[in-house]
Order: sequence, then C-alpha cells, then structure tokens
Amino acid sequence: MSNSVNLEDVPSESITTEILRRMRCSSKPDKRLILIGPPGSGKGTQSPVIKDEYCLCHLATGDMLRAAVAAKTPLGIKAKEAMDKGELVSDDLVVGIIDEALKKPSCQKGFILDGFPRTVVQAEKLDEMLQNRGTKVDKVLNFAIDDAILEERITGRWIHPASGRSYHTKFASPKVPGIDDVTGEPLIQRKDDTAAVLKSRLESFHRQTEPVIDYYAKKNMVVNLPAEKSPQTVTNEVKKALS
Repeated sequence: MSNSVNLEDVPSESITTEILRRMRCSSKPDKRLILIGPPGSGKGTQSPVIKDEYCLCHLATGDMLRAAVAAKTPLGIKAKEAMDKGELVSDDLVVGIIDEALKKPSCQKGFILDGFPRTVVQAEKLDEMLQNRGTKVDKVLNFAIDDAILEERITGRWIHPASGRSYHTKFASPKVPGIDDVTGEPLIQRKDDTAAVLKSRLESFHRQTEPVIDYYAKKNMVVNLPAEKSPQTVTNEVKKALS
C-alpha cells in the first residue's frame, strides 16, 4: 500500500511529524516479529520501543478482537457469536483478524505480534496465512525469565489504560504515585496482577506456550532475551538481535 494514505485526515500540526516519521521509516528494513514470554516478562515495556524504532504495527490479539467486535466487521460478528456462547474464539478467526489488520498502512513495514500464537496449532496457522501473503515471521523474541522474579514484578504493576504505558511501584514508579506521567490520568492495577492469578497463568504458559518456542527454535528463529535484566539492557539485546 502506498505511503500517500489519508494524509488529509491528519491534523496539520501532526502532518510534519508524520512526514518526518515516514521519511525515517522508509529506510528501515521490514520486520515481522513475535514476542513470547510469561506475563510480566517485559513484553509490554519493549513493544512500544521496538514498534517506534522499526516503524512496525503492534498487533495485540485481545485488543484486535475487541475492536473487530465493536466495529461489527464480518469476523467481529462471528467472534461475538462465539463469545456470547461462552466459547473460545477459533484460531482461524483470530488468524483472519490478524490477516485483516496487516492490510493497514501502519503495518506496511511489518508487525509485532504479542499474545499470539499461544499454541503450536496457532503458530502453524499463522505461518500458513503469512505464506499465502508471500511473507513469514523473521524473529521470535523469547523473554526468558524465572517464575520467582515475575511474582515481585507483577504484583507491583500499574497501567495507564488508554496508552498501555506500564509502571511499577519498585522498578519504574510514576513521578506522582498512581498518576500517568504524560497525561496526568489515574493508573489502574489489572485484576489479574495478583500472585494467585499469576500462578495459574504461568502454569498455562509453561504447558501451552513453551512448545511454541520449541517450534520456532527448530526453524532457527528464536532469540532468547535476558528478561530479568533492566529494560535498557533488554532493549539493547533486542537491537543487537534485529540488526
């Protein structure tokens, strides 16, 4: 898709920024990345950094599903039917929603997939869909970290819901406790950021998603990141792996 999309929709003060962004982005190589790691391993901290550095679109499948349902797209309507029956949304539907999203101009340099694939079957379906588009995943960033470190991290985590910025009472506290640095809006703590919920999420991560890492490792795509290190160290490792 050409870069000339919808500049008339952009307010004039943003046009300059947008043109500069496009000039900077045009020289970037395409990248298609999957981020895998247990909850609290730092994916949410790194993905905006990677997204801006490489001009990628960030595809968080949970958000995309909710958006498709809200927009009543054909896939969104099917997803809503499944959810209303209390069923899981099928893998094919989720892959279809990702396929749709990849048509957006913001995804033209590639994407970061976060929260998908969670199972080997999903990974196979994703590969097949990308193959049909004449493309493939370049790298799988594995945020490797010990379960015990995660518990301390997770239970101190606070989120700015609108932007997805995350803070931590111990490691990255906001300037004013409970308040987002940029907008001054209140931060929230997710319901699932408790030790008990974490334990069950980690169990299912190890059971379901670790085989996905093996699946991509066999294809020589996995980069293991030292996710227990500081965010800056992890960013540097990511840049090294992607250069």
